[in-house]
Parts: sequence; structure tokens; C-alpha cells
Amino acid sequence: MKRNYPVGIQNFEEIRKGNYYYIDKTELVYQLVSSGKYYFLSRPRRFGKSLLISTLEAYFQGKKELFKDLAIETLEKEWLEYPILHFDLNTKKYESKVSIAEILNQHLEKWEAIYGDEKRERSPEERFSYIIEKISTVTGRNVVILIDEYDKPMLQAIGNEDLLNDYRNTLKAFYGVMKSCDKYIKFAMLTGVTKFSKVSVFSDLNNLMDISIDDRFANICGITEKELHHYFKDDIRELGKKNGLSEEETKVTLKKLYDGYHFVEYSDDIYNPFSILNTFAKMKFGSYWFETGTPTFLIELLKQSKYNLYRLTEEMASADSLGGIDTMNSNPVPILYQSGYLTIKGYDKEFQVYSLGFPNKEVEEGFTKFLLPQYAHLETGNPSFEIMSFVKDVRKGDVESFMKRLKSFFADTPYEIARDLELHYQNVLFIVFKLLGFYTQAEYHTSNGRIDMVIKTDKYIYVMEFKLDGTAEEALTQINDKQYAVPFVTDSKKVFKIGVNFSKRTRGIEKWIVEE
Repeated sequence: MKRNYPVGIQNFEEIRKGNYYYIDKTELVYQLVSSGKYYFLSRPRRFGKSLLISTLEAYFQGKKELFKDLAIETLEKEWLEYPILHFDLNTKKYESKVSIAEILNQHLEKWEAIYGDEKRERSPEERFSYIIEKISTVTGRNVVILIDEYDKPMLQAIGNEDLLNDYRNTLKAFYGVMKSCDKYIKFAMLTGVTKFSKVSVFSDLNNLMDISIDDRFANICGITEKELHHYFKDDIRELGKKNGLSEEETKVTLKKLYDGYHFVEYSDDIYNPFSILNTFAKMKFGSYWFETGTPTFLIELLKQSKYNLYRLTEEMASADSLGGIDTMNSNPVPILYQSGYLTIKGYDKEFQVYSLGFPNKEVEEGFTKFLLPQYAHLETGNPSFEIMSFVKDVRKGDVESFMKRLKSFFADTPYEIARDLELHYQNVLFIVFKLLGFYTQAEYHTSNGRIDMVIKTDKYIYVMEFKLDGTAEEALTQINDKQYAVPFVTDSKKVFKIGVNFSKRTRGIEKWIVEE
């Protein structure tokens, strides 16, 4: 009987008892619990972190029957049951100082009701410390602590520094309890999207092992290519038939759209599990992960840090910088990586530096399309419509129409960004021509403040040069003097040379000249 796809289902027991696909990660789970005690794992949203926590919970509950025919069934011999404190911080909206205490106390009250001695007048960290010791004493077994989405309160508070500091201090005290209660703890694991290294879990609790960039556990969440082709062999064929593709073409499309994540140098390619499951469930390709929402604070960080978006295609970072986000106001790269918008693409062993880039087309196109209305003026407010119209003008050789549309993207440029006008122009041009590149051959070059572009369609080639407070004539002269169009002389396509000038005074495109 064909299995169902566990879209949105993060409970291990429900998946195992129901007729759902489950990709066996239990050998890695066994390796995790048998080789250490305290762990932290960072992965992007909807990447399987909650399912991992649920799997660990079932394992420490001794529910051997749920692991039948899985790798861990023969590895584990004892199947002992331990008391478990499972915190899920993903279930609440954090809007005020009391929000975080409410969710922590809600969990604590449940366990205090079971084991006795409610301490409602005490702080959450005091209650946490007391209940750990009490449970261990009453049951005769050390406690397992599982904290899912530990950073959710702080992520929601980004942009509100007072609230963020309050949440940070509360959690610093709360998570710090684990170090003082070490002798009562069997195992502890925290998961989240980001790593706020100033929280005491990452400073005071110095025996916490961060496995976020660890080749032993790189595949513990997500789907490898081997797993995809093994578990979903028939589904790949069916998906191909539904979309008029061969089996090989289907594999190539899946890889292009959803593959490409790397959480350590030289690791296997990892597919986004949420997008894969949705694709098979609907038998249709789509931007499933991206459409679940991009936090607006990312855009604010990019703007606040005056980030040049062109760097998204050639970003570099050290392992240390990727491990924390406490400098995010000046450097948004770590949070872009940890959130899943950038991933590891290469590694320089000598300098211990990672090269980063978009993991796949779903993220690259989705994120770029999301950026457009955040940076550019859209008359319709609809990025998809604006880009479609722009592409159609380019494809039919209507230079005046697509230049007028390009000019409109710079309308209403805020006066307050006048000091960073050149960066603003570069960012808007990068977004527009990056999106254009999904439908044509578009190349974008920038150096020393100069920008030139080449766009190729099946009938036309556009060679463009941009000036800031120069003249359109100077831009066109540069195209000719530098012989930018010479490589296309023998091409049968019609070549347009376009010189464009931006004006700081009008904060937009002042003039363009076209030469055929």
C-alpha cells in the first residue's frame, strides 16, 4: 500500500503508527546518545528539527515497538525509560516580557503537578532546577531534557533591543540551570535556527557540543540524494509522468530546485525535506519552503548593515562567524546562513574560510523576488507581474518600454538614503537583473563603482553601462571605447548598446541613450 507524506507532521510516534514515510535517521540518533550528553543543533526552519526531538523522546521513553525494522532496533540492547522534560518554545507568540515566563511556567506546572511541590512564587529557573532534582530523586533515573526551538522568543524580539535583552537574560538563567544540575541529567539537546552565543548555554555550559557544523551529524536532518532515490523511487517516476518528464529529467529538476544544502565542508548534498514532501504530495513543483514565510527582520538587517546584495553570490565566512549571530546588526551573513538562505558552497582549508551561496533555485528565486518590493518601487505592488512584464519587453526588443519600467523601479527613492544612493542603485539593479536571469541570460558585473550588464535572449543582446552623476553619453562612449559589444559582433542576434545615467539630485534614472 502506498504510504502517505508526513507534511507538517513532526511527531515520531504518529508517523510510525500511521501509514507515513519515515527516512531512517536512527543510526545517527543512536550515535548521538551513545557518544555524548549535551548537544546543540542549528538548522533552518521546517528542516526536521522537531521530528528529531520527537524521535529522541520516543527513544528515551523506551518505546522499542516504534523502532521496529529501523537501524537502532539492533543497536540498542536495553531500551530503558527515562523521565523527560520536553520544552517546545515554538507554540507561542512572544510579544511582551511576561510571554517567555508564561510558556516556561506552563511546562513546569505540568511536571510539578505530576511530581508534587508547585513553586509558583519562584522564578522559572528556580522551579526548573528544583523539578530536575525532584524527578531524578523520585524516579531513581536521571532526567532527559529536550528543548525545541530554544531561540524562538529571541528571534521574534529582533528589532526590539529591550525585549531581546530581557528574553536573553531570562533564558540565560533558565538554560544555565543544566550545568548546576549536571548530576541529575542523563541527556540534553537544544535545537533552533540560530545561535545566540551570549546565552549562557553557549558560554557557561561549556560542555555543550555544537553539532551544527559537524560531519558526523551533517545528515541528521534533511534528505540526502541517496535517501531520496531509495525511499521515493516510485514517487519520482509518478512525479515525472504527471509533469511530462522522464525519470532522469525529474531527478535533475528536483536537484535544481530543492538540493544544495551543506552544513559542513565536503558533505553530501542535502535536499529540503519540506519542499520534497510537498512536491510529492501535490505531484507538482513549487516554492513550498520559501512560501512558508521569510522574516522581515532579515531585510531590515540587510538594509541596516548597508549590505551589498551582489555579495550574496560570492560571500565568504569563517567557521567562527557562522556559529553565532551576535554581530548581526553589522554582519547579516551568519543569520542568512543559519536561516537557510545561504549555504556552504566551498572551503579554503589553508585559511579555514567557507564560500557561501544560495543552496538552490527555490531559495535563490524566492528570496530575490521577496527582496524586489523591499528595495524597489513597484507600481502594481506585484513582483511577479512586474518581472513578467519586464521580461516580455526584453524578449521582444522593446527597449523604450523596458527602460521605462526599469526607471519606475527607482521612483520614490527615500530621501534619507541619499548618502548611500550608489549602494541603493547597485542593490536594485542586482535584484532586477538577477530575476531577469531566471528567464534570460543576464550577467551583472560591478567593480570600483562601475556597473555593466549583458542580457541575452533568443533574438537580442543588450549591452548596458550605468553612470552615477555622469551622462548617458559618457556611458555609451565607455561601451564603445572599451569595446564591450565586440564579443557579439559575429552573433546573428541584434545588439543594443544602452548608456544610462543616474542622478543623485532626482534620485533615479535621469536619461538613457540607445545605439543599435
